[in-house]
Amino acid sequence: MSSRVCWKLLQEAGAPPTALSWICASSCHRVPACLRPEPRRRLSSSSSMNVFNRAMKRRQKDWAASLQERHQYDYLREEVGARVADRVYDIARTFPLALDVGGGKSHIIEHLNAVRLHHIAADHQALKQTEVSTLSVQADEEFLPFRENSFDLVLSSLTLHWTNDLPGALSQICGVLKPDGVFIGAMVGGETLYELRCSLQLAETEREGGFSPRVSPYTSMSQLGNLLSRAGFSMLTVDVDEVQIHYPGMMELMMDLQGMGESNCAWNRRSMLHRDTMLAAAAVYKEMYGNEDGSVPATFDIIYMIGWKPHESQAKPARRGSATASFGDLWKVDQPGGSQKP
Repeated sequence: MSSRVCWKLLQEAGAPPTALSWICASSCHRVPACLRPEPRRRLSSSSSMNVFNRAMKRRQKDWAASLQERHQYDYLREEVGARVADRVYDIARTFPLALDVGGGKSHIIEHLNAVRLHHIAADHQALKQTEVSTLSVQADEEFLPFRENSFDLVLSSLTLHWTNDLPGALSQICGVLKPDGVFIGAMVGGETLYELRCSLQLAETEREGGFSPRVSPYTSMSQLGNLLSRAGFSMLTVDVDEVQIHYPGMMELMMDLQGMGESNCAWNRRSMLHRDTMLAAAAVYKEMYGNEDGSVPATFDIIYMIGWKPHESQAKPARRGSATASFGDLWKVDQPGGSQKP
């Protein structure tokens, strides 16, 4: 994509001039870190919690992206990205301008075509060649530098679970959508990695007399539905898929999480895990959850969400008391000629 097209698209979306200069440069070549403009920060509300070290999470993702064998750790993101893309195809419309929040390596975009999607701005580390003309944007999930009512579609896959202010992030996503625009996302939640959490807690308590959080806290499906409604979305759809992956052992699971850039970055974690504690946790993991073939399972609860920005053309619930049929008469539906109840 040419720098002229980049400039025009982001100007229409309301990106600041400093961001535009970096966006156009990043689409051509890598700019040294000292020359990158500092992104604007949104002041956190008093109700938001500071659970995660966002700077550390960025370093973890950058390190994972620099690995030579980084593609072998993309299996979960590729699977979830394909399932998010399937939900885009379920909507019978085109999207002239879309935003992929925390897009990673184009795991959603590679499954979409230019018929449904014309332009997409994304926070990508290493863009893949796709049919969709794509613009890479350096942005923070907790602060979107775009004007309100700019995008027809917002996508997100496996990134929002690391935000400190999830209600604020969802509210901003709703804000940048045009009326009747749609947000389709996926995030890790529920009881994800409960096997690893329990094994580490038991081993650390036995060996060290106490434990610290080794697995990130996650949002439940019911909580996420409430947050979407609170952010201003309507016509919500929230569902969860349980994905279970089998590993040779706990150490291989932890190595893969590190390669994905999904290591824990909570402020209250301990900086070191002793070797004997890790060995004990691996033994507990295999004893409690191991399979007959010697492998161990790891469970990921992937929560998918769809929310629409309100518009007058959308279906609305009928006025209270306007019903013309009673639930008590439902038994008559399958009765020929409305015969009497037996």
